[in-house]
Amino acid sequence: MEPEITVSSIVNTHENIALVEKSIKLIFPDWEPNFILQEDSFPVTRDEIRLSGKSQSLSGIIEFCRINRILDTAFDAMTINLEQDYTNFHLSRQAAFAGKIAFVVDEVPLGGVMEISLEGEDLGLWLEQITWHEGRNSVPRTLGDELTMDEDGSPVEWFDNKGNRTMNFDQE
Repeated sequence: MEPEITVSSIVNTHENIALVEKSIKLIFPDWEPNFILQEDSFPVTRDEIRLSGKSQSLSGIIEFCRINRILDTAFDAMTINLEQDYTNFHLSRQAAFAGKIAFVVDEVPLGGVMEISLEGEDLGLWLEQITWHEGRNSVPRTLGDELTMDEDGSPVEWFDNKGNRTMNFDQE
């Protein structure tokens, strides 16, 4: 069972609300913001606003990650902030606008971010299962294992440039 998915984003006064909404809907087509958006005209007099709404699925993100062979990166990025049955992670709005997925784990990039919050029972196990791929038969991954990227997004090298494992795996 999929967790409850909330997608939020801060729209600053210099940003176009319609473009922010479009970038989110490219990744989450069923997302509806918590209030009706109005076009801004110059000069913008509103303060920054937080758009937030629910989505039913992460399938767009997972499919993109599967095609681009970054499911382990997705697993790590989505579980960095995991605490019990809740996690959140950030995606680049600019990348989404270009039809791409870019996980943001450090500084907020130009173009802003959308925050995806997940809440549900056995969330860590669920994330492990939806990001599963054939490569995990050779290099098994579990939540919090020694192959997890660092909190700043730095990768852990699994293989050297000759294809030899750099990690100490138990050989059976």
